[in-house]
Amino acid sequence: MPYQEKTWIKAADKFFFFSRLVACALACQYTAPVRRQFRMRRCKRRVVANLLTGEDISVFRGERLVLRGVALRVESGGALVLRGENGAGKSTLLRALAGLIPLATGRIAWNGTSAQADFPAHAARIAWLGHLDGIKPGLSVSEHVADPERLAVLGLERFANLPARFLSAGQKRRLALARVVSANRPLWLLDEPTTGLDTASVARFADVCATHRAAGGMIVTSTHMALDLPGAEVLAL
Repeated sequence: MPYQEKTWIKAADKFFFFSRLVACALACQYTAPVRRQFRMRRCKRRVVANLLTGEDISVFRGERLVLRGVALRVESGGALVLRGENGAGKSTLLRALAGLIPLATGRIAWNGTSAQADFPAHAARIAWLGHLDGIKPGLSVSEHVADPERLAVLGLERFANLPARFLSAGQKRRLALARVVSANRPLWLLDEPTTGLDTASVARFADVCATHRAAGGMIVTSTHMALDLPGAEVLAL
């Protein structure tokens, strides 16, 4: 091959090589902002705001009408405290919100969709604590809640290997609350959660509630004790 032809081919190769480099650089320059915008939009979609509503809720217990025309609304990060004298229907309303008893009238909705239409799906959103602790005496504390960090937030880490039957009433209540935390559910339905707790344990629980709400969680609770839930709505029954 003549020397001039070889020189021309080498020059052409260099030209096409540098052309590709310039094209790649321009493509990266103009598509990078688009990729960043896409990542930002994708991150925004991960922030999910939930809404629990109740409209015209009425409930019978036996032949007695316990609740009539109750309405409520709880948004992500919100808390609703149920107040009322004994027998006013606080526990009944919590059980109705959990789908444990039927409504006589009304509607419960999650993000605008009726919870009554699919209660198993609704139950998967709920961490429930009733009057009973739900603790099995033959199991150890760590067999109830395996995550030591969840035990630590309620001051139970040193009892991890202790059978639950040796816990005091207040410690059993704290273990029940640790189970609520470890459930990782957005909606906590709590019936008198501070029963049997001392002052320090109530303060620990208030911190736990604040962490749950800061992450977008929601709390509906009945209580006769003062509970530090800043910004909580109160529903008098």
